[in-house]
Amino acid sequence: MEKKVFERPRYLKKASTHYCPGCGHSILHRLVAEVIEELGIGERTIGVPPAGCAVLAYDYIDVDMGEAPHGRGAALATGIKRVLPDRIVFSYQGDGDIAAIGTAETIHAANRGERITVIFVNNGCYGMTGGQMAPTTVTGQLSTTTPGGRVPLRDGYPVDLSEMLAVAKGTVYIERTSVTSPKNILRTKRAITKAFRTQIDGLGFSLVEVLSPCPTNWKLSPVEAARWAEETMTKTYPLKVIKDLTGTPGQDGN
Repeated sequence: MEKKVFERPRYLKKASTHYCPGCGHSILHRLVAEVIEELGIGERTIGVPPAGCAVLAYDYIDVDMGEAPHGRGAALATGIKRVLPDRIVFSYQGDGDIAAIGTAETIHAANRGERITVIFVNNGCYGMTGGQMAPTTVTGQLSTTTPGGRVPLRDGYPVDLSEMLAVAKGTVYIERTSVTSPKNILRTKRAITKAFRTQIDGLGFSLVEVLSPCPTNWKLSPVEAARWAEETMTKTYPLKVIKDLTGTPGQDGN
């Protein structure tokens, strides 16, 4: 007798992807849909897609959505959550969105302890507009605006937003993961689950930062991009639980 071990999540729409080959957004969309289904929260979940590559997230994840202007994901999510406190509200934002134009909204939402969840996708560049340097671009990384590599004395240092947010008293759970290997994908799913549980339990602000390959703008093959993220990006952005005040076991059982 055959046993089904893998199928499309209930909250993942049947849609052809517009993402580039090797992009991490497709994996993340599936993980978010899986977690929503497994937690049984689909009918009361509201997502907030960003401006950027994931602007069409509502074409893939089958829950109510409220589109945010560039960088305003946390502000819109805050408004939705305060008006509808029984809903589970998450924003889904890229690094250029959340760590540049949206820095103020994000930091203050976190400091207030808004009971929302943020999925922060870090690919180290402005993906949709051509691969320009983002706040998260690592030192030495090539981009269309740093063709010789990012130089801190000229361009500033990479912004580690997750570590900055961990200082805020309103943040409860922050973890950095990636989607560069099956092991890391499973770890990311566990982190997203915990972030949503943090909100379900009404504990405060939760965020999962996910290192995601961008083969097109990095000018690498999908395999090379995943390897580059694992070997180079993680030197600046190590994969770890950055803050956990939930009182529940973490990825490593502590």
